[in-house]
Amino acid sequence: MSNADAVVLEQVTKRFGNHIAVDKVDLRVKYGAIHGFLGPNGSGKTTTLRLIMRLFAPDEGRVEVMGEDHGGCSRDEVGYLPEERGLYKTMKVGDLLNFLARLKGVRQPGPLIDEWLERLQLSEWKNKKVEALSKGMAQKVQFIGAVISRPKLALLDEPFSGLDPVNALVMREALVRLREEGTTVILSTHDLALAEQMCDSFFLIHKGKNLLSGTWAEVQRDHGGERVRISFVDPGVRPMNAYGIASAIPTGEAWELRLYAGETPESVLPGLLNLGKIRRFETGQSSLSDIFLRLVGATAGASVGH
Repeated sequence: MSNADAVVLEQVTKRFGNHIAVDKVDLRVKYGAIHGFLGPNGSGKTTTLRLIMRLFAPDEGRVEVMGEDHGGCSRDEVGYLPEERGLYKTMKVGDLLNFLARLKGVRQPGPLIDEWLERLQLSEWKNKKVEALSKGMAQKVQFIGAVISRPKLALLDEPFSGLDPVNALVMREALVRLREEGTTVILSTHDLALAEQMCDSFFLIHKGKNLLSGTWAEVQRDHGGERVRISFVDPGVRPMNAYGIASAIPTGEAWELRLYAGETPESVLPGLLNLGKIRRFETGQSSLSDIFLRLVGATAGASVGH
């Protein structure tokens, strides 16, 4: 294992009965990065996170976390925010975080708790019971519990779930601060635009197989290309059979077009003009959402899950 790798999966397979949830997956997560972990519902994403946490053991292959390929999931150096939320509702927020911090070996957690509560705008709730919190506030408390020990590696499964735009921004700032303080983050999120903005590298799993892995520059090099968005005056026009068009995905009143290799927006435009009068024709670099839909297919939808 490279000293730069916090997590390595080599040909990892996990089965549940006859179902193969993870199928010969390879993955490397470098230290000091926010690594976006993407996949549609039922893709094997949460199973992979649980393999990294050693909640599951692989049937085949090897899982190495911070240099070790054995041991339990309770290491103080690893923080985990699961998809399933769970807090002791009758405990006060400060007492709960003190309890969780001590479980992770933090001997005097008081200053850290106060710092994190202030950072996530929860200071006034320190002496309130968890049951009094909104869903979004409880989400932030559970996030603090996952990272209070200053873990070297944090696995965060949908940390933005239930947050309004203001609190989502607060969470984004907290994640960036976490990385700046030396924590490597594996971030599972359904928000592809947010992942594109925040993450240093990406991993996309679908039907148990990894479809892409790498930095944004590598993803663009291997799977990107020019994006064409088009809308017609006649909303009934369908461009999928036009010259040079490999696929066409409807997005409201417009279409996102993928071009065959070697084609350009200029080369496909005449064929599109033959279909009808064009209202709008835009080009640009493929977004992460474009690439996701291209690889997974429009039937998976624009959201990513488990």
